[in-house]
Amino acid sequence: MKRSNEHNETLDVAEPEISNKILTIPNLLCLVRLVGSFILIPIAWQGRNEVFLWCFIFLAMTDWVDGKLAILLNQRTVLGARLDSWADAALYAALLFGLVTLYGDTLRAELAWIATALVTYLISTVAGFWKYKCWPSYHTRAAKTSWFLTGLAVIALFVEWAIWPLRVAAVAVTLTNIEAIFITIISPAWRADVTSVYHAWRDCKTPGAPGQ
Repeated sequence: MKRSNEHNETLDVAEPEISNKILTIPNLLCLVRLVGSFILIPIAWQGRNEVFLWCFIFLAMTDWVDGKLAILLNQRTVLGARLDSWADAALYAALLFGLVTLYGDTLRAELAWIATALVTYLISTVAGFWKYKCWPSYHTRAAKTSWFLTGLAVIALFVEWAIWPLRVAAVAVTLTNIEAIFITIISPAWRADVTSVYHAWRDCKTPGAPGQ
């Protein structure tokens, strides 16, 4: 029994602390990304391709920076996890609007790839709302990889290099969304920052793990 208690204490120490603070640097960066996503819409509407691209790259970089700072500064918060997901969704929506507005003719042939990624994202989000009554905020490794591939795809499209990176990104996003759906299915309670579906399954099997 003593070993079991020591094991549980080890698990508690290893689990990153998530506080309820509001005013943190990562949260402010998420807010910048959220507000900036709406600014991308009129930029695309005016046909300013280069400005749109650079603004998107800047906003996408805030997603990478806020996660790193949250860990380095020990400022992981419940609000931050949710705000990050809202900002990501807003940026994805603004990106989709911008791509359709600026490259609608080019993207018609890629509609199936884009639609699949979009539909699976909507399903994963609805599943989270249905089960937890709030937005899922998993931030998996697959999600981070998908963001990176999406960024490369956007750059490739804007510099007129190739269209196939967009298809690769769409597949990555689709797989990420499917993984999120499975995480929702097996996780008994809402939680943030889940590394992968394997980690979610492992935690469900571990007494005292998050979401228990």
